[in-house]
Amino acid sequence: MKVGLIDVDSKIPNLALMKISAWHKQQGDEVSWYAGEFDKPDKVYCGKVFTFTPSHQYPLDGIEVINGGTGYDIKGKLPKGIDCLCPDYSLYPSMKCSTGFLTRGCPNKCSWCFVPEKEGDIHPYMDINDFCRHKEVTLMDNNVLACEHGIHQIEKITKMDIAIDFNQGLDARLIDDSVARILSKVKWCKPIRLACDTVGQMKHVQKAVELLRWYNAKPYKGNYSCYVLLKPGEMDDCIERVKFLKGIYVDPFVQPYQPPEGRVIPKEEKDLARYCDMKAVFKSVWLENYGKQVNSD
Repeated sequence: MKVGLIDVDSKIPNLALMKISAWHKQQGDEVSWYAGEFDKPDKVYCGKVFTFTPSHQYPLDGIEVINGGTGYDIKGKLPKGIDCLCPDYSLYPSMKCSTGFLTRGCPNKCSWCFVPEKEGDIHPYMDINDFCRHKEVTLMDNNVLACEHGIHQIEKITKMDIAIDFNQGLDARLIDDSVARILSKVKWCKPIRLACDTVGQMKHVQKAVELLRWYNAKPYKGNYSCYVLLKPGEMDDCIERVKFLKGIYVDPFVQPYQPPEGRVIPKEEKDLARYCDMKAVFKSVWLENYGKQVNSD
């Protein structure tokens, strides 16, 4: 069988498509990226991450098509026999790191988040050895510190010759003395990422950073980063969090909220996100002065 793959909108390598590719290759099938109207596979898998992005525009008449991913079906899941496989990293030849989840789900029920509906409560998922094939690993867990299995896996990682990145951020509220000790032994390939989605979380972020610094954690280039959710109508609240993070030498990454149906991001939200993203500007110019400069352009 000839199998085609379409990565509709992923900003990073599509993990589900890599696992599907691995399964089909185990069956002896030929797998490749779909190449357009002159390509004639027997089956095509389309992976879509975001609900608000358009679908592909390829002509697929007469071809069996399987659509999957949150963008098509928030509750859709891979069959267990596929989901448990190591991804086929050869799909992305330039990929230099392994990727996967140690845990799935989250115990929090944040109103803006898909995870509880999509993955349920926090639960063990995989062992690091199931998918680690490189010296660097991107871990996409939504709340790894909320699961005992996740903590044990991090302890295991500290004994391996690999560097990791929790690219969804760590829950600062769960970083106590014992967790900070464990995290301080991790080798990081990116900044240590936390999250500060509300003003109420600022005290937890400050305590977590202080503990990690006390135990001499060594994030990549010494940097700490913090996701900052910017919901409509919460500009002042977000700016308070950004100023707080600047004061404790943590780089904020402002994320304007996108609902499932999508929305047009207002200019002021884009300006704040851009200000925080340009680190040379962020570290040398006060937000008020940057705002005057932007508004005069």
